[in-house]
Amino acid sequence: MKKVAGTLKIDQAQYRELEAFSKFSSDMDAVTAMTLDRGRKNNQLLIQPQYSPMPVGEQVAILYCGVHGLMREVPIDRVRQCQEQFLDKLRTTAPEVIETLGSGKIDDETTGKIEAVMADIAATFK
Repeated sequence: MKKVAGTLKIDQAQYRELEAFSKFSSDMDAVTAMTLDRGRKNNQLLIQPQYSPMPVGEQVAILYCGVHGLMREVPIDRVRQCQEQFLDKLRTTAPEVIETLGSGKIDDETTGKIEAVMADIAATFK
């Protein structure tokens, strides 16, 4: 979890700061817009239903997608739907990825599978 979400706290702090300043400015450069978009999407990914926590492996997989910007094509209002579709597909096509992440290990093969599954799902939201 620390390896994947290590920069999440800093990213979210930067997002909050940029969001506060962007309210006063009308024009925004591409990097600022991308940072704001990623921060809003990460906020949506961090929301979990009350009394039904997500398993650790699934949390790590979805946070990996958020931190690495794999959902940049997905509209903010459809992030939760994308998350559900991603986790459903990951559970059915690559359950070993969730088990590996849950055990605290991450490698290039695991991240490659996460990226491939999210690429398939995100393509449907364009």
